[in-house]
Amino acid sequence: MVDIILFIVGIILVLKGADWLTDGSVAVASRLGVSQLVIGLTIVAMGTSMPEFCVSLFSALKGTPDLAVGNVVGSNIFNALLIVGVAALVAPMTIRRSTVKRDIPFAVLASVALMLMCLDNHIGRLDAFILIILFAIFMTMTLRGARKDAEEPQGETKTLPTGKAVVFILLGLAGLIIGSNLFVDSASSIARSLGVSDAVIGLTIVAGGTSLPELATSVVSARKGNSGIAIGNVLGSNVFNILFILGITGLIQPMAITGITMVDLSVMVLSMCLLWLFSFTRYRIQRWEGAVLTAAFIGYMAWLLA
Repeated sequence: MVDIILFIVGIILVLKGADWLTDGSVAVASRLGVSQLVIGLTIVAMGTSMPEFCVSLFSALKGTPDLAVGNVVGSNIFNALLIVGVAALVAPMTIRRSTVKRDIPFAVLASVALMLMCLDNHIGRLDAFILIILFAIFMTMTLRGARKDAEEPQGETKTLPTGKAVVFILLGLAGLIIGSNLFVDSASSIARSLGVSDAVIGLTIVAGGTSLPELATSVVSARKGNSGIAIGNVLGSNVFNILFILGITGLIQPMAITGITMVDLSVMVLSMCLLWLFSFTRYRIQRWEGAVLTAAFIGYMAWLLA
Protein backbone atom coordinates (compact mmCIF):
# COMPACT_ATOMS: atom_id res chain seq x y z
CA MET A 1 0.00 0.00 0.00
CA VAL A 2 2.86 2.41 0.84
CA ASP A 3 4.54 1.64 -2.51
CA ILE A 4 1.28 2.31 -4.36
CA ILE A 5 0.85 5.67 -2.60
CA LEU A 6 4.45 6.66 -3.37
CA PHE A 7 3.93 5.57 -6.99
CA ILE A 8 0.89 7.88 -7.36
CA VAL A 9 2.60 10.82 -5.61
CA GLY A 10 5.60 10.36 -7.91
CA ILE A 11 3.45 10.51 -11.04
CA ILE A 12 1.73 13.71 -9.85
CA LEU A 13 5.06 15.40 -9.07
CA VAL A 14 6.51 14.42 -12.47
CA LEU A 15 3.54 15.77 -14.43
CA LYS A 16 3.42 19.08 -12.55
CA GLY A 17 7.19 19.43 -12.71
CA ALA A 18 7.13 18.95 -16.49
CA ASP A 19 4.56 21.73 -16.85
CA TRP A 20 6.64 24.20 -14.82
CA LEU A 21 9.91 23.21 -16.51
CA THR A 22 8.44 23.71 -20.00
CA ASP A 23 6.97 27.14 -19.23
CA GLY A 24 10.16 28.34 -17.54
CA SER A 25 12.44 27.01 -20.29
CA VAL A 26 10.43 28.58 -23.12
CA ALA A 27 10.44 31.93 -21.29
CA VAL A 28 14.22 31.76 -20.78
CA ALA A 29 14.79 30.79 -24.43
CA SER A 30 12.74 33.78 -25.59
CA ARG A 31 14.59 36.22 -23.33
CA LEU A 32 18.06 34.91 -24.25
CA GLY A 33 17.29 34.92 -27.96
CA VAL A 34 18.30 31.30 -28.46
CA SER A 35 16.21 28.56 -30.01
CA GLN A 36 13.96 26.26 -28.04
CA LEU A 37 15.94 23.36 -29.56
CA VAL A 38 19.16 24.53 -27.88
CA ILE A 39 17.36 24.96 -24.54
CA GLY A 40 15.94 21.45 -24.99
CA LEU A 41 19.36 20.00 -25.87
CA THR A 42 21.07 21.57 -22.85
CA ILE A 43 19.14 22.84 -19.81
CA VAL A 44 16.03 20.67 -20.18
CA ALA A 45 17.91 17.54 -21.33
CA MET A 46 20.43 17.70 -18.49
CA GLY A 47 17.73 18.43 -15.94
CA THR A 48 15.45 15.58 -16.98
CA SER A 49 18.46 13.21 -17.14
CA MET A 50 19.37 13.80 -13.49
CA PRO A 51 17.36 10.71 -12.36
CA GLU A 52 19.32 8.52 -14.81
CA PHE A 53 22.58 10.01 -13.56
CA CYS A 54 21.78 9.36 -9.90
CA VAL A 55 20.50 5.82 -10.52
CA SER A 56 23.41 4.78 -12.77
CA LEU A 57 26.11 6.26 -10.56
CA PHE A 58 24.82 4.76 -7.31
CA SER A 59 24.06 1.42 -9.00
CA ALA A 60 27.66 1.15 -10.22
CA LEU A 61 29.03 2.17 -6.82
CA LYS A 62 26.83 -0.43 -5.10
CA GLY A 63 28.12 -3.20 -7.37
CA THR A 64 25.15 -3.56 -9.75
CA PRO A 65 26.59 -2.34 -13.10
CA ASP A 66 23.86 -4.13 -15.10
CA LEU A 67 21.35 -1.81 -13.46
CA ALA A 68 23.52 1.21 -14.31
CA VAL A 69 23.98 0.35 -18.01
CA GLY A 70 20.49 -1.15 -18.36
CA ASN A 71 19.04 2.09 -17.04
CA VAL A 72 20.79 4.13 -19.76
CA VAL A 73 20.09 1.68 -22.60
CA GLY A 74 16.46 1.25 -21.56
CA SER A 75 15.97 5.00 -21.06
CA ASN A 76 17.31 5.76 -24.54
CA ILE A 77 14.96 3.20 -26.08
CA PHE A 78 12.09 4.71 -24.08
CA ASN A 79 13.08 8.18 -25.32
CA ALA A 80 13.46 7.41 -29.03
CA LEU A 81 10.46 5.09 -29.40
CA LEU A 82 7.85 5.72 -26.71
CA ILE A 83 8.41 9.38 -25.87
CA VAL A 84 8.75 10.65 -29.45
CA GLY A 85 5.97 8.27 -30.49
CA VAL A 86 3.51 9.47 -27.85
CA ALA A 87 4.48 13.14 -28.33
CA ALA A 88 3.90 12.82 -32.10
CA LEU A 89 0.53 11.17 -31.47
CA VAL A 90 -0.43 14.15 -29.29
CA ALA A 91 0.76 16.66 -31.92
CA PRO A 92 2.91 16.13 -35.06
CA MET A 93 6.45 17.35 -34.35
CA THR A 94 8.37 19.70 -36.64
CA ILE A 95 12.05 18.79 -36.98
CA ARG A 96 14.58 21.44 -37.98
CA ARG A 97 17.17 20.80 -40.69
CA SER A 98 20.03 21.35 -38.26
CA THR A 99 18.57 18.65 -36.03
CA VAL A 100 18.43 16.13 -38.88
CA LYS A 101 21.94 16.98 -40.10
CA ARG A 102 23.74 17.47 -36.77
CA ASP A 103 21.95 16.44 -33.58
CA ILE A 104 20.31 13.13 -34.57
CA PRO A 105 23.49 11.80 -36.29
CA PHE A 106 25.45 12.58 -33.11
CA ALA A 107 22.88 10.70 -31.03
CA VAL A 108 23.27 7.73 -33.42
CA LEU A 109 27.07 7.99 -33.10
CA ALA A 110 26.83 7.92 -29.29
CA SER A 111 24.61 4.81 -29.45
CA VAL A 112 26.98 2.99 -31.82
CA ALA A 113 29.99 3.95 -29.66
CA LEU A 114 28.36 2.44 -26.57
CA MET A 115 27.46 -0.77 -28.43
CA LEU A 116 31.06 -1.18 -29.62
CA MET A 117 32.42 -0.55 -26.12
CA CYS A 118 30.14 -3.26 -24.72
CA LEU A 119 31.45 -5.94 -27.10
CA ASP A 120 33.97 -7.06 -24.45
CA ASN A 121 31.31 -6.83 -21.70
CA HIS A 122 33.30 -4.14 -19.90
CA ILE A 123 33.33 -0.34 -19.78
CA GLY A 124 36.74 0.72 -18.51
CA ARG A 125 38.19 4.12 -17.69
CA LEU A 126 39.60 4.56 -21.24
CA ASP A 127 36.13 3.91 -22.69
CA ALA A 128 34.66 6.37 -20.20
CA PHE A 129 37.24 9.03 -21.09
CA ILE A 130 36.37 8.68 -24.79
CA LEU A 131 32.68 9.15 -23.95
CA ILE A 132 33.46 12.35 -21.99
CA ILE A 133 35.50 13.72 -24.94
CA LEU A 134 32.59 13.03 -27.31
CA PHE A 135 30.23 14.79 -24.89
CA ALA A 136 32.48 17.87 -24.84
CA ILE A 137 32.47 17.91 -28.66
CA PHE A 138 28.67 17.65 -28.74
CA MET A 139 28.19 20.52 -26.28
CA THR A 140 30.65 22.69 -28.21
CA MET A 141 28.78 22.04 -31.47
CA THR A 142 25.43 22.76 -29.84
CA LEU A 143 26.48 26.03 -28.20
CA ARG A 144 28.29 27.26 -31.33
CA GLY A 145 25.15 26.68 -33.36
CA ALA A 146 22.90 28.34 -30.76
CA ARG A 147 22.68 31.75 -32.40
CA LYS A 148 23.36 30.60 -35.95
CA ASP A 149 20.12 28.65 -36.14
CA ALA A 150 17.08 30.61 -37.18
CA GLU A 151 14.43 30.73 -34.48
CA GLU A 152 11.70 28.14 -35.07
CA PRO A 153 8.02 29.17 -34.97
CA GLN A 154 6.93 29.60 -31.38
CA GLY A 155 4.15 27.63 -29.79
CA GLU A 156 2.21 28.54 -26.70
CA THR A 157 4.44 30.81 -24.59
CA LYS A 158 3.92 32.30 -21.16
CA THR A 159 5.43 35.75 -20.61
CA LEU A 160 7.36 35.42 -17.36
CA PRO A 161 9.89 37.66 -15.64
CA THR A 162 13.38 36.16 -15.75
CA GLY A 163 13.46 35.48 -12.00
CA LYS A 164 10.09 33.76 -12.07
CA ALA A 165 11.09 31.71 -15.12
CA VAL A 166 14.22 30.47 -13.30
CA VAL A 167 12.09 29.57 -10.24
CA PHE A 168 9.72 27.63 -12.55
CA ILE A 169 12.68 25.72 -13.99
CA LEU A 170 14.09 24.87 -10.56
CA LEU A 171 10.70 23.83 -9.16
CA GLY A 172 10.03 21.79 -12.29
CA LEU A 173 13.36 19.96 -12.05
CA ALA A 174 12.80 19.30 -8.35
CA GLY A 175 9.35 17.86 -9.05
CA LEU A 176 10.70 15.70 -11.87
CA ILE A 177 13.64 14.31 -9.91
CA ILE A 178 11.80 13.71 -6.63
CA GLY A 179 8.76 12.26 -8.38
CA SER A 180 10.78 9.89 -10.58
CA ASN A 181 12.82 8.72 -7.57
CA LEU A 182 9.62 7.88 -5.67
CA PHE A 183 8.39 5.97 -8.72
CA VAL A 184 11.64 4.02 -9.21
CA ASP A 185 12.04 3.10 -5.54
CA SER A 186 8.48 1.83 -5.14
CA ALA A 187 8.36 -0.02 -8.47
CA SER A 188 11.82 -1.60 -8.01
CA SER A 189 10.88 -2.78 -4.52
CA ILE A 190 7.87 -4.62 -5.90
CA ALA A 191 9.86 -6.10 -8.81
CA ARG A 192 12.68 -7.41 -6.60
CA SER A 193 10.17 -9.06 -4.31
CA LEU A 194 8.93 -10.95 -7.40
CA GLY A 195 12.47 -12.17 -8.24
CA VAL A 196 13.11 -10.01 -11.32
CA SER A 197 16.82 -9.63 -12.30
CA ASP A 198 18.76 -6.35 -12.09
CA ALA A 199 19.24 -6.24 -15.88
CA VAL A 200 15.49 -6.53 -16.59
CA ILE A 201 14.61 -4.07 -13.81
CA GLY A 202 17.12 -1.61 -15.30
CA LEU A 203 15.80 -2.02 -18.85
CA THR A 204 12.14 -1.72 -17.86
CA ILE A 205 11.03 -0.30 -14.51
CA VAL A 206 14.05 1.86 -13.69
CA ALA A 207 14.48 3.01 -17.30
CA GLY A 208 10.79 3.82 -17.54
CA GLY A 209 10.76 5.60 -14.21
CA THR A 210 13.84 7.70 -14.89
CA SER A 211 12.42 8.52 -18.36
CA LEU A 212 9.20 9.88 -16.86
CA PRO A 213 10.64 13.43 -16.80
CA GLU A 214 11.48 13.23 -20.53
CA LEU A 215 8.06 11.71 -21.32
CA ALA A 216 6.11 14.32 -19.35
CA THR A 217 8.23 17.25 -20.59
CA SER A 218 8.12 16.21 -24.26
CA VAL A 219 4.38 15.48 -24.29
CA VAL A 220 3.56 18.75 -22.52
CA SER A 221 5.89 20.66 -24.88
CA ALA A 222 4.37 19.01 -27.97
CA ARG A 223 0.83 19.76 -26.74
CA LYS A 224 1.78 23.42 -26.29
CA GLY A 225 3.33 23.55 -29.75
CA ASN A 226 6.92 23.80 -28.49
CA SER A 227 8.28 20.93 -30.62
CA GLY A 228 11.82 22.35 -30.41
CA ILE A 229 11.95 21.64 -26.69
CA ALA A 230 10.19 18.28 -27.15
CA ILE A 231 12.61 16.84 -29.71
CA GLY A 232 15.64 18.63 -28.21
CA ASN A 233 14.86 17.10 -24.82
CA VAL A 234 14.84 13.58 -26.26
CA LEU A 235 18.00 13.95 -28.34
CA GLY A 236 19.89 15.83 -25.64
CA SER A 237 18.87 13.28 -23.00
CA ASN A 238 19.98 10.35 -25.16
CA VAL A 239 23.40 11.90 -25.78
CA PHE A 240 23.70 13.01 -22.14
CA ASN A 241 22.73 9.53 -20.87
CA ILE A 242 25.42 7.72 -22.86
CA LEU A 243 28.29 10.18 -23.06
CA PHE A 244 28.08 12.04 -19.76
CA ILE A 245 26.36 9.63 -17.38
CA LEU A 246 28.20 6.46 -18.40
CA GLY A 247 31.36 8.52 -18.96
CA ILE A 248 31.40 9.90 -15.41
CA THR A 249 30.18 6.61 -13.92
CA GLY A 250 32.84 4.62 -15.79
CA LEU A 251 35.63 6.98 -14.70
CA ILE A 252 34.60 6.58 -11.05
CA GLN A 253 33.81 2.86 -11.20
CA PRO A 254 34.68 0.66 -14.25
CA MET A 255 31.75 -1.64 -15.03
CA ALA A 256 31.58 -5.33 -15.97
CA ILE A 257 28.41 -6.01 -17.98
CA THR A 258 26.75 -9.43 -17.99
CA GLY A 259 22.98 -9.03 -18.32
CA ILE A 260 22.74 -6.46 -21.15
CA THR A 261 22.67 -8.29 -24.49
CA MET A 262 23.57 -7.20 -28.02
CA VAL A 263 19.84 -7.37 -28.79
CA ASP A 264 19.19 -4.61 -26.25
CA LEU A 265 22.05 -2.49 -27.59
CA SER A 266 20.97 -3.11 -31.20
CA VAL A 267 17.42 -1.99 -30.42
CA MET A 268 18.86 1.21 -28.93
CA VAL A 269 20.83 1.93 -32.12
CA LEU A 270 17.98 0.96 -34.46
CA SER A 271 15.50 3.12 -32.53
CA MET A 272 17.67 6.19 -33.16
CA CYS A 273 18.10 5.23 -36.83
CA LEU A 274 14.31 4.87 -37.19
CA LEU A 275 13.80 8.30 -35.61
CA TRP A 276 16.40 9.72 -38.02
CA LEU A 277 14.63 8.12 -40.99
CA PHE A 278 11.24 9.53 -40.01
CA SER A 279 12.78 12.99 -39.54
CA PHE A 280 13.62 13.13 -43.26
CA THR A 281 9.94 12.92 -44.27
CA ARG A 282 9.12 16.62 -44.72
CA TYR A 283 11.10 17.33 -41.56
CA ARG A 284 8.11 16.30 -39.47
CA ILE A 285 7.19 13.28 -37.40
CA GLN A 286 3.56 12.61 -38.28
CA ARG A 287 1.01 10.84 -36.12
CA TRP A 288 1.29 7.60 -38.11
CA GLU A 289 5.06 7.64 -37.63
CA GLY A 290 4.50 8.23 -33.92
CA ALA A 291 2.22 5.18 -33.93
CA VAL A 292 4.97 3.07 -35.59
CA LEU A 293 7.53 4.17 -32.98
CA THR A 294 5.10 3.40 -30.14
CA ALA A 295 4.26 -0.01 -31.63
CA ALA A 296 8.00 -0.83 -31.97
CA PHE A 297 8.48 0.00 -28.29
CA ILE A 298 5.56 -2.21 -27.24
CA GLY A 299 7.01 -5.04 -29.35
CA TYR A 300 10.43 -4.71 -27.68
CA MET A 301 8.91 -4.67 -24.21
CA ALA A 302 6.83 -7.74 -25.01
CA TRP A 303 9.94 -9.60 -26.24
CA LEU A 304 11.97 -8.50 -23.22
CA LEU A 305 9.39 -9.58 -20.68
CA ALA A 306 8.71 -12.84 -22.53
